[in-house]
Amino acid sequence: MNEADKAKPILRFGDCKLTKLERTFGLQQIEGGIILQNWLDKTAEISGFEQQSLEFYRSVLRQNSYDWNEMELLQGFIGPMFTLVNFTTKKFNLFSERAISAVVAGIELRGDPDGMIASGMREPEMPYFCFQEYKKFKNPEGDPAGQCLAAMLVAQTLHQNEQPIYGCFVMGYSWHFMVLQGREYAISQVYAATRDDVFDIFRILRGLKQIIMELVS
Repeated sequence: MNEADKAKPILRFGDCKLTKLERTFGLQQIEGGIILQNWLDKTAEISGFEQQSLEFYRSVLRQNSYDWNEMELLQGFIGPMFTLVNFTTKKFNLFSERAISAVVAGIELRGDPDGMIASGMREPEMPYFCFQEYKKFKNPEGDPAGQCLAAMLVAQTLHQNEQPIYGCFVMGYSWHFMVLQGREYAISQVYAATRDDVFDIFRILRGLKQIIMELVS
C-alpha cells in the first residue's frame, strides 16, 4: 500500500485545543484585527419588542446560568437569542449539530458544531459562521475556543479562498466572538449576557446576519 492509499489521520473537533491547532496548522492569534472590529462595531436598531424580549431572556439567564446544563442553556437562552435575530432566509439558515469535515494539511478535521450558519435552507451547503456552546462554568471539560476554531478552519477550507470565517463560543453567560482569515484568528473580549452586554450580543448577531446576506448575494 502506497502513501496515497493510507487512511488520513482524523482529528475531531472535541479533541481540539487552541495550542494543538496552532502547532498543527500554523495558526496564530492576533490582537483585535480590523475584520473582527468591523463586525463588533456594526450598528443595529433594537425595537421595543426586541428590547423587552432581551430583558426577559437576561432575567431568566440570571436565575439559571450557574445551574443549567448544556441543553437547558441552549433551550432557555441561546436558542431564543438566535431566533429573535432570525437567520432563516431563502439563501441561508441556522443549522444545529450537522456534520462537517475537510482535509487540512493532510489531516481530516471533522465534527458536529453546536450551530452554524450556512448557505442552503433545508440542508447546509457552505458554512459562514460556526458556534460552540460550553456547558457551564462548573466542572469544565474541553476547549470551546479550540472546538469553534476547528470548525471555522473546516469552513475556510471548504470555501477555498481568503474569505473571513466568523465564529462564537459561549461559556455559561460569557460570549466570545471570533474571526479567522488566512492563518490568523482573533477573539473578542468577553460579553456577559447577564449584564447590558446582552444588547451588544444581539446587535453583533444582527450584524452577522447583514454580513452573511452580503456574502451570499
